Amino acid sequence: MLRVGSKAACMACRNLVSTNMGIRFRVPLQKLHPLSRAIHHRYSGNTNPQRPPHRTAARYFTSMSRLPMRPPKPPPGSGGRGYQQQRNFWMVRLAARLLRLRYILLGTAVGGGYTAKKTYEEWKDMLPDFSEYNWIIPDFVWELSEQIDFDKLAKALPEIEEIAKLLPDMDKIGENFTFLKSLLSSETSGDPQLKATDSSAAAAHDASDKQYKKSSDKEKIDQLQEELLRTQLKYQRMLERLEKENKELRKVVLQKDDKGIHQRKVKKSLIDLYSEVLDILSDYDANYNTQDHLPRVVVVGDQSAGKTSVLEMIAQARIFPRGSGEMMTRSPVKVTLSEGPHHVALFKDSGREFDLTKEEDLAALRHEIELRMRKSVKEGQTVSSETISLSVKGPGIQRMVLVDLPGVISTVTAGMASDTKETIFSISKAYMQNPNAIILCIQDGSVDAERSIVTDLVSQMDPQGKRTIFVLTKVDLAEKNLASPSRIQQIVEGKLFPMKALGYFAVVTGKGSNAESIDSIKDYEEDFFQNSRLLRDGMLKAHQVTTKNLSLAVSDCFWKMVRESVEQQADVFKASRFNLETEWKNNYPRLRELDRNELYEKAKNEILDEVISLSQVTPQHWEAILQKKLWERVSTHVIENIYLPAAQTMDSGTFNTTVDIKLKQWTDKQLPHKALEVAWETLQEEFARFMAEYKGKDQDDIFDKLKEAVKDESIKRHKWNERAMDSLRVIQHNALEDRSITDKPQWDAAIQFMEETLQSRLKDTESVIRDMVGPDWKQRWLNWKNRTPDQHIRNETKNELERLLKLHDDHTAYLANDEVTTVRKNLEGRGVEVDPVLIKDTWHQLYRRHFLQKALSHCNLCKRGFYYYQRHFVDSELECNDVVLFWRIQRMLVITANTLRQQLTNTEVRRLEKNVKEVLDDFGEDTERKIHLITGRRVQLAEDLKKVREIQEKLEAFIEALHKEK
Repeated sequence: MLRVGSKAACMACRNLVSTNMGIRFRVPLQKLHPLSRAIHHRYSGNTNPQRPPHRTAARYFTSMSRLPMRPPKPPPGSGGRGYQQQRNFWMVRLAARLLRLRYILLGTAVGGGYTAKKTYEEWKDMLPDFSEYNWIIPDFVWELSEQIDFDKLAKALPEIEEIAKLLPDMDKIGENFTFLKSLLSSETSGDPQLKATDSSAAAAHDASDKQYKKSSDKEKIDQLQEELLRTQLKYQRMLERLEKENKELRKVVLQKDDKGIHQRKVKKSLIDLYSEVLDILSDYDANYNTQDHLPRVVVVGDQSAGKTSVLEMIAQARIFPRGSGEMMTRSPVKVTLSEGPHHVALFKDSGREFDLTKEEDLAALRHEIELRMRKSVKEGQTVSSETISLSVKGPGIQRMVLVDLPGVISTVTAGMASDTKETIFSISKAYMQNPNAIILCIQDGSVDAERSIVTDLVSQMDPQGKRTIFVLTKVDLAEKNLASPSRIQQIVEGKLFPMKALGYFAVVTGKGSNAESIDSIKDYEEDFFQNSRLLRDGMLKAHQVTTKNLSLAVSDCFWKMVRESVEQQADVFKASRFNLETEWKNNYPRLRELDRNELYEKAKNEILDEVISLSQVTPQHWEAILQKKLWERVSTHVIENIYLPAAQTMDSGTFNTTVDIKLKQWTDKQLPHKALEVAWETLQEEFARFMAEYKGKDQDDIFDKLKEAVKDESIKRHKWNERAMDSLRVIQHNALEDRSITDKPQWDAAIQFMEETLQSRLKDTESVIRDMVGPDWKQRWLNWKNRTPDQHIRNETKNELERLLKLHDDHTAYLANDEVTTVRKNLEGRGVEVDPVLIKDTWHQLYRRHFLQKALSHCNLCKRGFYYYQRHFVDSELECNDVVLFWRIQRMLVITANTLRQQLTNTEVRRLEKNVKEVLDDFGEDTERKIHLITGRRVQLAEDLKKVREIQEKLEAFIEALHKEK
């Protein structure tokens, strides 16, 4: 170690030269130790510590550093003192050398780092600015860079020797080109003399030698072409291999992103945002001339032209149902293609994912598409305009939106609707008339081009061919069947059809079997075009073949059209939104903008409140209504079928027996059903009454149709419990079996009930008689009314029958035949011709009036008959069995009303509320029913506002994402 404060240490700290880097470092004197500074000033000849040392000091120490490392021996007689000084001086020199080496290393390191940093900054300034291209590589790729095994990736890449093997033999190609050059120069160069000499020499050659030379030249040219094709195929296979590896790597990256590295928030892809806009537009009823002009790829073609197969090749999966010659595509299918980590498909309105790598999921998907198509077709129709929305995701799939339309037909066959052809044409035109739609026109190459219908249709919709891409399918069959393959060249060059197009493609989408996989079809397609003379002879260009090139071209054209038109469409919807908002402010300034679903929820709450109000009805109110309605329902049966037949027997014992039998039959068969019907009708009427009362309380009349429909459907679904009917039958039977009237108030109540009932029936009977005989003399004089001939005959018959009743007050209910004859003869004597049936009919009404009058008189007599009834006195004049009958009926009505009231309040009101909720839930899921029940300009305007706002917001989000991707 170097001793602190030594002269060598001081000088070494002051001056240090880096020989490697050429940089001089000086240590300030003020930073040295005080003792070191003092020694420094002493040896430098400077006595002033503040004065800088002389340059000689530097020279002195420099020369000192060059002395030999071993100190000389002390002279004899010095006593070792001088030797000690020399030894100390040697140690100082050694420390100086070591210190100098240390600082040389330090300076070298510092200087080297500085130079490296400077060189790095210069190189960095020379590099271009890649900040504008950060959008190409997502953020999560940088996060994955540490997780990817680059050694494994490097091993997967081809070696340089393999690449070198794929390169052509340049020496051989050079020799061939030299031969061609000499061959051509020999034919075109040389002076006339040389030509004359050559011609004379050539004339001397044998004809067989010329033929051999020509054949050898042709063989070399063919060999060159074959070698070039082989080289091109090698490159193509190499590219396919690299693309496959790139696809696997992208799948790994997408899987990592799908799992959410570092809890990243997964956003919707660009194509998904665009697809959502199209889904909303498909449900939007355009007003104010706002039409859907957003781009999509419309796939049209003749039936069985391979249209669906092309779409499946682009989607890389067999996703559509198949049939042999029959129509399978019965409605438009919108397919949104996007890239994803897994090859899956899902419907817009379903959460189930179909794994397209599994055959069972593919079969289930095809079956589901077929079911949806058949469900969308209305009865009596063959095709439907309702769109089925499907999304397909997978690695390497090009992003776009395609719409597969039903195939165009020329003839309506058996089993089809008569308007099928016109319907398919109208659906196709509706999609193709969009000026921004890309038309993918599919033509079957295996049939005569003149049989095509779709080309004429496409030419009408896009005469200039600015947005049409023509695809010729089944080229393998076309090449095999056509005698002149140049016809295919004419088709793909646009010379055979009058239709114009942006591009022409030739593809092969199968080998004739539905069980083939997409990968096998791709291999077959590539092998066919590699060996096809169409490509070898230059009839087709390389970029015009295979569905892969077609997919790339369609995707590029689609996104180009999207970028050119989407902002214009956003402005159109913005203007439409302004118009709708202005109309709402002018017509409904104090109402909130509630769409159909929001209005339905509001109406649903009001209806449920009205149902709950039924529980507030008092028991007395329920029983009074039920008793009144039940008697109105059964009174006719009681009077006509029980009371009158029994009372007209004129015998007490027969009366009671008849009454008991008829009451038992009535209770077993009809009475419980009638009672339940009355209870249900009462519940309905009360429900309707509450709804009417709510309607008057500032309720919105826009809900009237909905409330009426809910009420009718709830009533239709409601069914009473059969056990309640059985228990009610027992209760009613027990009530009618009781004949014991316990007190005078009950007796008086029964008499009053009987009197009111008989008076009501008597009034009705007199009204019928007046209608039969016509107006009396007072009405004829005052109102100037006359009797009709039939009324005159009935009036004469009535007078004759009344005289008969006066003579026989206790006459039975029926006329005897001799009595009918007597009445008829008496009338004929007065010049009135009458039919016996008319006599009997008139007698029925007159006797009924006569009997009711007598029954009312007997009812008045029975008012004092309770005493005799209670003591069981037998008095023919006061037999009040009819009063007991009406008491039994009245008591049955009271008990039945009480039972029904309990059942209503405890069970049926709750069941009705449950039914109403179920009906409301069902109506809420039925969009068509809601549209039918909640109507009006106010509703439609709110719906349009909601749709336009949603479309505009989705379009703005899509445009923002589109700009970020740019």
